[in-house]
Amino acid sequence: MNATEERPRTYEVITYGCQMNVHDSERLSGLLEDAGYVRPDDGETADVVVFNTCAVRENADNRLYGNLGHLRPAKMRNPGMQIAVGGCLAQKDQGEIVRKAPWVDVVFGTHNIGSLPVLLERARVAQEAQVEIKESLEVFPSTLPTKRESPYAAWVSISVGCNNTCTFCIVPALRGKEKDRRPGDILNEIHSLVDLGVLEITLLGQNVNTYGVEFGDRLAFGKLLRACGDVPGLERVRFTSPHPAAFTDDVIAAMAETPNVMHQLHMPLQSGSDRVLKAMRRSYRAERYLGIIERVRAAMPDAAISTDIIVGFPGETEDDFQATLDVVRESRFANAFTFQYSIRPGTPAATMDDQVPKEVVQERYERLVALQNDISWAENKAQVGRTLEVLVAEGEGRKDEATHRMSGRAADNRLVHFVPALRDGDGALPRPGDMATVEVTYAAPHHLVADGPALALRRTRAGDAWETRESAACGTSASGGSGKPATVSLGMPSLRRS
Repeated sequence: MNATEERPRTYEVITYGCQMNVHDSERLSGLLEDAGYVRPDDGETADVVVFNTCAVRENADNRLYGNLGHLRPAKMRNPGMQIAVGGCLAQKDQGEIVRKAPWVDVVFGTHNIGSLPVLLERARVAQEAQVEIKESLEVFPSTLPTKRESPYAAWVSISVGCNNTCTFCIVPALRGKEKDRRPGDILNEIHSLVDLGVLEITLLGQNVNTYGVEFGDRLAFGKLLRACGDVPGLERVRFTSPHPAAFTDDVIAAMAETPNVMHQLHMPLQSGSDRVLKAMRRSYRAERYLGIIERVRAAMPDAAISTDIIVGFPGETEDDFQATLDVVRESRFANAFTFQYSIRPGTPAATMDDQVPKEVVQERYERLVALQNDISWAENKAQVGRTLEVLVAEGEGRKDEATHRMSGRAADNRLVHFVPALRDGDGALPRPGDMATVEVTYAAPHHLVADGPALALRRTRAGDAWETRESAACGTSASGGSGKPATVSLGMPSLRRS
């Protein structure tokens, strides 16, 4: 680059929340790179920092404004730096964000993520904050450019928005009514991803199994799962999250009959009390939920089932909580994501009487976690001695370097830490995206360990894609960016950087 040429501007996207937000952040990164932005070098503060926010949890506001406060000194030192806030919290708070943090340059909502590069340029030229919030979807996010974090696994959004009115949830007000993509567009994207080396896709929707409601086909989701089975080279298909009220036997049959659809189901319970479910406006009851689990296990005895549970919903009594514990005991979840109820302004539950005292919620939460940990551990112990094929992952094992292991996901999505050495003495090491066959030797509540030599290694196109990406990242790109990929977690809500 000549001294007279302008240095490319660098960017960082910080993501809060669920898989839908991770998917959106990959699109935001793609948009910025399409506009000429590059990743910063290690230790460098980016010229543009984008917060893709979530509004589901009570502390979402505190986390955002805390992080904005930490960035303020850097912004004061470098007036050319830009800060943008998008996502659900931006859709909810809108101009309030700039009032509370006047050093923010851009605020954009859930319906117009494609506007980010234009808004950044407009703010830079006008020297004033740009707030643009649309009330309906402009462009389906999956049609936008993308910068995927994983060369072997990808999110594919099949719908956005939600038609339900759960009293604890603010998402429908922020994401709007359900909008479905056409099946052909979804399958074209999946074929394109597989051509790039992807082995595993996860179908995303706020209520993924209501897919088809917009064009009047209640069996559309099962058809889509079966169509995924006809995609050559696609080895694993997952989906999240289905709504129990819309879960049909046709979907169970599609899961059981389609070889590349994994026998893994994440289906939110929220509460085991029919009275609380009614107050939540969850249009199913415990008996229906347990019936779905029974039919799933009858069709797929090896299915691993996980869930979401809220503790301390307004009016929840000890009897209600005991009903939840009863459903947890009967369901034998592989794992559960448990949450203490928190008031979200703008939701019906926020103004309900009988808000449960914090200390009661905490005590119940601890009992639920202890019970589920015992169940998860027992279910994982049943895996000891089994032979599993593991899709080798990047960044899933925080202690891998110290333990000389690698990590990955089994077909049922259990996390497995394994010794990469092969039993036959072959010196080839697995790459992220390759498939390692291992024998489980130890079980913990939240992971499995395979400490013997791996039984086999299958090198894949996905591993080739990872190796190609790493080779490209070894040198500094011509544009001056590091090209260095960030680690991405495929788990549940956390702070992610991309």
